[in-house]
Amino acid sequence: MKRRNFIKKASLSGVGLAIGSTLIGCENKPSEDKKHVSSSEQIKLPLVIATWHVIDSTAKAMEILQAGGSALDAVEQGCRVEEANEKGQSVGKGGLPDRDGNVTLDACIMDKHGNCGSVVYLQNITHAVSVARKVMEDTPHVMLAGEGAKQFAISKGFQPEDLLTEASKKAWEKWKVEAKYKPIINIENHDTIGMLAIDKNGDISGACTTSGLAYKMGGRVGDSPIIGSGLFVDNEIGGCVATGLGEEVVKTVGSFLVVELMRQGKSPQEACEEAIGRIVNKPNSDYKNFQVGYIAVNKKGETGSYSIHQWFSMTKFQDGVNEQIQSDYFIKT
Repeated sequence: MKRRNFIKKASLSGVGLAIGSTLIGCENKPSEDKKHVSSSEQIKLPLVIATWHVIDSTAKAMEILQAGGSALDAVEQGCRVEEANEKGQSVGKGGLPDRDGNVTLDACIMDKHGNCGSVVYLQNITHAVSVARKVMEDTPHVMLAGEGAKQFAISKGFQPEDLLTEASKKAWEKWKVEAKYKPIINIENHDTIGMLAIDKNGDISGACTTSGLAYKMGGRVGDSPIIGSGLFVDNEIGGCVATGLGEEVVKTVGSFLVVELMRQGKSPQEACEEAIGRIVNKPNSDYKNFQVGYIAVNKKGETGSYSIHQWFSMTKFQDGVNEQIQSDYFIKT
């Protein structure tokens, strides 16, 4: 299942979803399939995991790690692969635009020391994740936005270019024909690549990059560039990245929550499941009509993933195997 269809499966049309009383009264349940959760005896480093089916991205990250590169280098270079993938339409060049036809990018990165950098509402620069790293390393700030982020990127040698490809422009023009100009959440598709890596030294870093909610209101920013929501890394504990409807991730500071749950002794899988539970068990939660997914890794190299709806997946590269792993999910139909 392609990641662009992830949100479609839970659109407001309700296709394929059970909306009866069994869902209204459901509670967060433990995962029945935890085959992708590694035992301590099986852990082999280095290790890379990422949201969705992005084997080219994880392959690039592993190439960096195998050559002796750091986890930070690996996640940056891995995310850049997807940012340059014009066919993806959800990250970097070729991303679907906002309602006004502007492609705007959000990204963040975090290293083993807890240092982090972020860019929001960045336009005309393909590799937002690399600009975020420059913010982290070359400024006293954590986050730069809009025109300021763009000018900073240009000052660092990034070349501006038009990110709206012909395919994305046609999709936007088709959407405008019947689109209602109001911020209805989760009608259009959106997504992210989030990546976590552990290098041979056992150090963890992470990155997250996206073009955000397709046809969003101009100026909208989701969870992806927000440290603690879209991404969080604690080198003593582990890391987490989020995907799906950013507004819901922000409300629970999801990635930070997952790491803190691991700090309390939960496995990555258990932590991801509880974090999803925090969302779906909120009073008046409309979780049947939106998606959120988490992936996580702890210091031992154990991994986990979980989502609200079916079809979310994680790509994992470890011990010579680069594979897509379907995530367990909350709503069983």
